[in-house]
Amino acid sequence: MRYALPVALLLGLLVLLGIGLRQDPSMVPSPLIGKPVPEFALPLLDDDTVTLTPQTLAGRTVLVNFFASWCAGCQVEHPLLMKLAREQGVELVGLAYKDEPQATQQWLRRHGNPYRSVAKDRDGQVGLDWGVYGVPETYVLGADGTILYKQIGPMTVQAWQDSIAPLLQVRSAP
Repeated sequence: MRYALPVALLLGLLVLLGIGLRQDPSMVPSPLIGKPVPEFALPLLDDDTVTLTPQTLAGRTVLVNFFASWCAGCQVEHPLLMKLAREQGVELVGLAYKDEPQATQQWLRRHGNPYRSVAKDRDGQVGLDWGVYGVPETYVLGADGTILYKQIGPMTVQAWQDSIAPLLQVRSAP
């Protein structure tokens, strides 16, 4: 009888562990969905005198992609981002997360630049404010400045077709 409580607790923990292992880690809900973009002001990669703010993103639906030159997942998703920008006219804004500006510029020259603008989040503070777990992460912002969706990890064709394209009201086939 004295072992009943520890055994019951152990069984309860095993059930919770089993449930947790069945969850998709890329589907971590963001508490910011449906809320305004956190306030920020970041200098642009190519011009420190110009800043990117929530106000400069307002008035249209836009994808904000946190990326870095050192990020392997960013290389995986990059061809799709290039295709979306080129063929679909999707407006992409890049936030270079914890990256050196020279490394970001060199990476974009080598792989192509799908972004309308790129801002520098060198210390990662804006990423923290947005709830970034790691790069790449992509956010869909509504024209009213609210966060509509968060894609954790590399963008895929399926994520584009199922979740993001409908929010942008564009053709779903990349």
